[in-house]
Amino acid sequence: MPNQNAISTAKQDAGATKTRVVMLGTGTPQARPDSSGPAVAIISGGAVYLVDAGPGVVRRAAAAAEKGISELRVQNLKTVFITHLHSDHTLGLPDVIFSPWVLRRTAPVEMYGPRGLRDMVEHIEKAWEKDIDVRTNGLEQGNRTGYQVHVHEIAPGMIFQDANVKVTAFLVPHGSWDQAFGYRFDAADRSIVLSGDTGPTDAVARACHRCDVMLNEVYSETGLLALHSAQQEKYFHAFHVSPREVAEEATQAKPGLLVLYHQVYWGKTTADDVTDEVKKWYAGKIATGKDLEVY
Repeated sequence: MPNQNAISTAKQDAGATKTRVVMLGTGTPQARPDSSGPAVAIISGGAVYLVDAGPGVVRRAAAAAEKGISELRVQNLKTVFITHLHSDHTLGLPDVIFSPWVLRRTAPVEMYGPRGLRDMVEHIEKAWEKDIDVRTNGLEQGNRTGYQVHVHEIAPGMIFQDANVKVTAFLVPHGSWDQAFGYRFDAADRSIVLSGDTGPTDAVARACHRCDVMLNEVYSETGLLALHSAQQEKYFHAFHVSPREVAEEATQAKPGLLVLYHQVYWGKTTADDVTDEVKKWYAGKIATGKDLEVY
């Protein structure tokens, strides 16, 4: 379970600024009970901007709301940015689409992401067609707007702006995916950059450029080598970034805080161990992202 003292301290530190980063899920496809699937909430001006929707996302948002982050009550989950279409980043989409609607969300979901997202959402809606029919025409008398999704398939550049944030998408290399995005959020008081899943690149550093918070994925090089698998090494070197590569990018980017998330490790290795690997090459301020922590 997340360290309660760390959560409390992070919440106190975050209280000084109106824009916060809430780690709803820092996990990977590995089924670790203490790490839900990838999902990060940016909170600014009372609004919630969700990046990725891994398994467990709605319940993690409810857990954060119970811990005092009232903006994360589930009815507020209605603006979503997807980095890429890997299943671990999108398995929570039916949850985001339908669960808050069942709990009386009336606003449609605005969803931004790569090519293929529209097809994915249309198939989700088709799969739950009977449920929608029963909930709208049956005794539930559900509203007919809260399950709807407006999909925006995006290109690099500024993709969203409202009174609270401006969101810029940038391409990152992620193996054989035709499109994978990172995102930069600019609020009045903070700038936040998320790598999403990425292979070696300087794109995140260029997007950050002294941003306040930089969230970057990473795998354990020590754990990878211990697998003694040439195929796994080839995969991770192409699809993800090593501790040294993250350190080099953060050194170039110079963020106020580097937060490691979506950490891949094996065996007895822990997320904290991965952070220690990065620290061998990085001297800046760094945090190990864990579920329900706030920055």
